Amino acid sequence: MGRGRVLLSWSSGKDSAWALHVLRRQAIDVVGLLTTFNAAFDRVAMRAVRSELVAAQAVATGLPLWSVPLPWPRSNSDYERLMSGVLQRAVAARITHVAFGDLFLQDIRDYRVRELVPTGLEPLFPLWCSSHDTPALARAMLDTLRSTKSHHADISVAGSHFMTTLSNPCFRTFQNQDGSDSPLNV
Repeated sequence: MGRGRVLLSWSSGKDSAWALHVLRRQAIDVVGLLTTFNAAFDRVAMRAVRSELVAAQAVATGLPLWSVPLPWPRSNSDYERLMSGVLQRAVAARITHVAFGDLFLQDIRDYRVRELVPTGLEPLFPLWCSSHDTPALARAMLDTLRSTKSHHADISVAGSHFMTTLSNPCFRTFQNQDGSDSPLNV
């Protein structure tokens, strides 16, 4: 990638945080965090995290938060109309790329690429990997977290539930019987 300006789609979760980490390690100019909120409940649309926490995350990253309030209930056309407006704002701000922390859901990736085409914004997927590679990515995340000194928490317990979940046979339910990835309905 050249010297573009990147807006990072921010769900408030570990994948978004890791995507920011990866982009920064590659010296990519991330200029903001883009988050959709359920306007009726003032929470992240897909994760139900309170907006105050997301605002604190933005402050901690040193990046401005681009909030997109979504009505509740809403249709997909409502979502696409509101996102189109924020993407036009991004183009006007000379942003060249939108990055996503998606891992392996091809239909979600295809949708994101399709929605960006008319805007001229280029998509980035810094964490993209197969569902089979996801546990290794999770271990890399946790190894980095465990190597970080923190005075806020006992880091030895970081990720214990997360890794147990990934090793659980239920994790494999995200794959078809033939081993191909199965999309989640979001």
